[in-house]
Amino acid sequence: MPHFQRSLLWFRRDLRAFDHAALHAALTQSAAVYCVFVFDRTILDGLPRQDRRVEFIHASLVELGKELQQLGGGLIVRHAVAEEEIPRLAAALQVDAVFTNHDYEPQAVQRDALVGAQLQQAGRAFLTFKDQVVFEKDEVLTQAGKPFSVFTPYKNAWLKRLALDDGQHALAPYPVDGLAGRLLPAPAELGGMPSLAELGFTATNLASLSIPTGSSGGLALLDDFIERMPRYHQTRDFPAVKGPSYLSVHLRFGTVSIRLLARHAWDAMRAGAGSSGASTWLSELVWRDFYFAILHHFPHVATRAFKPAYDAIQWESGPAADALFQTWCEGRTGYPLVDAAMLQLNQTGYMHNRLRMVTACFLIKDLGIDWRRGEAYFAEKLNDFDLAANNGGWQWASSSGCDAQPYFRIFNPVTQSEKFDAEGKFIKRYLPQLGKLTPKQIHAPWLLAPAALEAAGIELGKDYPVPIVMHDEARRRTLARYAVVKQPGEKPAEDEQE
Repeated sequence: MPHFQRSLLWFRRDLRAFDHAALHAALTQSAAVYCVFVFDRTILDGLPRQDRRVEFIHASLVELGKELQQLGGGLIVRHAVAEEEIPRLAAALQVDAVFTNHDYEPQAVQRDALVGAQLQQAGRAFLTFKDQVVFEKDEVLTQAGKPFSVFTPYKNAWLKRLALDDGQHALAPYPVDGLAGRLLPAPAELGGMPSLAELGFTATNLASLSIPTGSSGGLALLDDFIERMPRYHQTRDFPAVKGPSYLSVHLRFGTVSIRLLARHAWDAMRAGAGSSGASTWLSELVWRDFYFAILHHFPHVATRAFKPAYDAIQWESGPAADALFQTWCEGRTGYPLVDAAMLQLNQTGYMHNRLRMVTACFLIKDLGIDWRRGEAYFAEKLNDFDLAANNGGWQWASSSGCDAQPYFRIFNPVTQSEKFDAEGKFIKRYLPQLGKLTPKQIHAPWLLAPAALEAAGIELGKDYPVPIVMHDEARRRTLARYAVVKQPGEKPAEDEQE
């Protein structure tokens, strides 16, 4: 018999009606279940009025609402402060319990504590479940029972735990269809889906970018990637190549199930065919779990360096630094790969993972600007912005995070360009003014003879900027800046750059 007569399922970053931990639990434990999503004003009010993520969520909710209707239920959509609206709605609907999935971000943890306390005071249960990761919190620890702070041992322990049951438990789906008869339609008096305009937002270029939304979009991308997964380890680092899965925004908003993705990789690894690509992709999913675990165990990383000593670094500040930062944001640094990557971000809300490392390292170690400023810019612009992964990536680039690159290993933006966009195809996509340069010329236009620039129709400083900093000089300044964290006897090689 169900534990509860009537319950409320609270959708958040899990916008699908299949393989859904909290929805499965609600339907299993309740005679009847309402479903709700809250456009949380606490989050939305601080966003720009044109935000692709809001539009992505809105389109995905339209699809989710239709899916729930086909199952016999419906979706209540509210625009309010979530920590106030959920207890109020629970009272109005006279539910016995609210079900939702875990959220690991510090502000979300605080919100959920407030919601839970209000519900408990009213005699209602608040039940949360693991859904957006494979392993969470204390499920993967060292033999001493401590959280990992280095990725490779974490990954090995993660894989060992998964292998213990061959993925049968950890990757098992949470079925919904067989229990869907317990779903309740959305009450008419609570209104329908608000428009973007009613939420205070205007349309973006999301549709023209052909970014598929909803669970149907996520599953279509997965189907496309499965055929390419065997080559993932060979293609993932080259931004001009169709190498990534492009599923990051769907993982962020839960329009796909992490268990489904990991199961595809795990099965391919066991089958042996294309196992190198599958293994590399599974490692990326493990990195995602790792950063969630870091955020859970070390919440201070949201605002400070994982390694406290790195908070002593003196970053560039003042008007000159502000001008450099703005130039980086706008893709006008004079380094073509960096600029093309920033233009990709600004125009599409997406940036290739290799380029996230390149642009972050350039801001931090070529311009000497605090990693938190770059982190905040990415947080505003990325369609797939996720606090745990974004913070982990920026702290990795700044050498201040867990398992970060050594501070003296500094990406050379020209070398990175020559290695990962050798033909200049990605650069030319976003910097067409460099289109007449040869593959050898395009990575460092300022080194070309005037005749070569003239032949390509380029006037430096007019058609394309001169570099705002010289990399070799910047590298020397970075080594001096990081001297406050230098270990005794540590002597980085002069050629320690990538």
